[in-house]
Amino acid sequence: MCDACVIESVKAQMLSRRALFQTAAAGVAAAAVTAPMSAPALADGHGKVEDMTHELHEDFPTYFGAQQFFRDQKFNFKDNGFNLLELRVNEHTGTHVDAPLHFSADGQSVAEIPMANLICPLCVIDVKAKAAENADYQVTPDDIKAWTDANGPIPDKACIAMNSGWAAHVGSDKFRGADAEKKMHFPGFHVEATKMLLETGAVGMAVDTLSLDHGPSADFATHYAWLPTNRWGIENLANLDAVPAKGATLVVGAPKHRGGTGGPARVFAMV
Repeated sequence: MCDACVIESVKAQMLSRRALFQTAAAGVAAAAVTAPMSAPALADGHGKVEDMTHELHEDFPTYFGAQQFFRDQKFNFKDNGFNLLELRVNEHTGTHVDAPLHFSADGQSVAEIPMANLICPLCVIDVKAKAAENADYQVTPDDIKAWTDANGPIPDKACIAMNSGWAAHVGSDKFRGADAEKKMHFPGFHVEATKMLLETGAVGMAVDTLSLDHGPSADFATHYAWLPTNRWGIENLANLDAVPAKGATLVVGAPKHRGGTGGPARVFAMV
């Protein structure tokens, strides 16, 4: 075979291989786009992830009743080739963290909460039936004792969550439960239950309502008992029915702004 023929033959083979690689790459890319999303890789002992966070928007209910989340579109894809929003938000809006500083003079800010305390065993106390009968229900020491009788001691560095079923009301006026005198009605933790939890190694307390204290509270007794001990809280937790009473691991994606008293968080549980 002449030199020119050899050169042309090599070129043809190279072009053929290149086309093959491009086709294969395109196929892989298409598969990545169209294939169903696979489950995330989890550590041994966990089989799935549950999102415990409500979607935040302008109409999300708030403790004070007024809008606390605002957004302004500074750039849009049509005119600028990219999208960018500027946000203004009250720290205590949506599914959010209460840092110790929220109810203390010198407690940890949200930026100072130890990372090791934000990944923790989740203990869920189900009071849905009691809350259905009494919107002002408070988790009691008896509720905690019933949980430990059924599930064993509260693990060290755990988060204790109240499941009152209130997350189902987030799109209605019942979530705040404001009456004609503007007093709110929703469940929370009783201060005596809070004091009982202070005797454990728990680091977090969570509720599926607007406040760690129940709606009618005028003194924030649970906040004042819990947060100044450099423990944190979560309010407006979602999806508690999707996790067991014990055995899940809670991961709290708390914000990290200097001096913050809390902030919206992406919270999820590994089950």
